[in-house]
Amino acid sequence: MRWDNLRLTDVGEPDTATPLFARKAVTRTFDTPGFRGVTFYEIHARSIINRVPGASRVPFQWTINPYRGCTHACNYCFARNTHTYLDLDAGRDFDSKIVVKVNAPELVRRELAAPRWRGAHIAMGTNVDCYQRAEGRYRLMRGILAALRDAANPFSILTKGSLILRDLDLLTEAAEVTDVGTAVSAGFIGDDDAEAAALWRSVEPGTPSPGKRLEVCATLTGHGLPCSVLMAPILPYLTDSPKALDCAVRRIAAAGATGITPIVLHLRPGAREWFMSWLAREHPRLVPRYLELYGRGAYAPKSYQQRITDQVRELAERHGVGRSGPAAARRIRSRPQPPAVETGEQLTLM
Repeated sequence: MRWDNLRLTDVGEPDTATPLFARKAVTRTFDTPGFRGVTFYEIHARSIINRVPGASRVPFQWTINPYRGCTHACNYCFARNTHTYLDLDAGRDFDSKIVVKVNAPELVRRELAAPRWRGAHIAMGTNVDCYQRAEGRYRLMRGILAALRDAANPFSILTKGSLILRDLDLLTEAAEVTDVGTAVSAGFIGDDDAEAAALWRSVEPGTPSPGKRLEVCATLTGHGLPCSVLMAPILPYLTDSPKALDCAVRRIAAAGATGITPIVLHLRPGAREWFMSWLAREHPRLVPRYLELYGRGAYAPKSYQQRITDQVRELAERHGVGRSGPAAARRIRSRPQPPAVETGEQLTLM
């Protein structure tokens, strides 16, 4: 694998490129049910706070990603293609060969203390999930959160994982000294019927159930931490019916979410091939319709995206998203928050 010739720019030093990994990876496997078939590559990164490319569509400039690859194994994950930079494939390798930056906590503390760092907002969980299953063993996020708390540096976390609740103590402590945002991702949320459960297990086989993620949302808001829901991805012809959208928004509102962002499925290279392979196996009749929607690029037509956004906005108003959350979650906001519904056209987080 190409470990040593990967290069990133250190924070605050745009003219100095350094290798991404400071030393060769240590390969490790664990003979436990949750990790069978998974290989971990423990590496020491040279830099951990990364600048987002200016051309990116995301609304933040800096990220921390302690892992590469993800055992959530979501077949639509846009980050899949990043594994090819390591001479790994964007399919099965992405799900089962996980890079772990074991020195992430100490790097975060060091880089936050550097004179050149200006305390900008840092987003986490925007490439792969920082609370994926590996975090239960490596516990990198506790050190990262402690460093952010001690530096009073604003941050946000997006996750599909329930493991974030392990760190409630650090999140609430950080919220006392800086802006802390949380969000869970749940794109299709049925009423616990067999069909909805089968779709979730097929599309996102390594994740907690969507219902569990909404419990996470309710717990976070109940502890005074504003938590929104990224309703992503909405799958054309599978989870975009009026009934499915209404059910999802109704349950998101009941969880006390402070906002909702609908995002229609997008298919970048790597994810596109993996998802379409799944679609051909599980829903072959939909392949021509997807080729029609995504034949010209990674995104569905803007008219389709806008229609979904408008529907979700109306449903959010009807069900009271952003109005029924705990008072503590609303009081903790120190600056104006975005609307309860935002368009997902410019967001590519999952």
